[in-house]
Amino acid sequence: GRCTRYNTPDCSIHRWRDAIMELRRILLSCGLSEELKWSNPCYTDQKKNICIIGAFREWCTISFFKGALLSDSKELLEKAGAHTHSARVVRITSVQQVLQHEDTLRQFIHEAIALEREGKKVMVEKQPEPMPAEFVAVLNKNGALKRAFEALTPGRQRGYILHFSEPRQSKTRESRIEKCIPMILEGKGIHDDYKRK
Repeated sequence: GRCTRYNTPDCSIHRWRDAIMELRRILLSCGLSEELKWSNPCYTDQKKNICIIGAFREWCTISFFKGALLSDSKELLEKAGAHTHSARVVRITSVQQVLQHEDTLRQFIHEAIALEREGKKVMVEKQPEPMPAEFVAVLNKNGALKRAFEALTPGRQRGYILHFSEPRQSKTRESRIEKCIPMILEGKGIHDDYKRK
């Protein structure tokens, strides 16, 4: 339910329904549990997230939370975005593609389960994102906001910094910061409120 096309005929889920059902069949046959998280079907083992399915305009995906640790001799796994550290996705554009790579997908799933059970972690280089000057100025003027921001998890802090840094114009960065102040004060992350404009 995070986009304006949710629950409409234009929703991407309709375009990729058959491919998603094939992915679901494979995941459930590997012994994973199915839950709804972040408005998407998420597959878990012993209550630990293993992978999640997503539907987009151009493709659907199976995303492995610790995909950076998976063996990928066929080079099917990709970073979801430039700022992705741990997760890796397989982009799917047809049912035939799912069936063609079913054995490899099963290997990914079983390896991901084993990695999670062994407690393996993705080592991420701790290079904090540079804070935009506009946000630094606002934090320096507002002690309550600064304390609230520092109390957020590192991932939520990073999400805001990336969101504020994205626009080229200072005026747009300032506008984004202003709109997000109430969420920061409430202890929410940028993606916790899907109605944000």
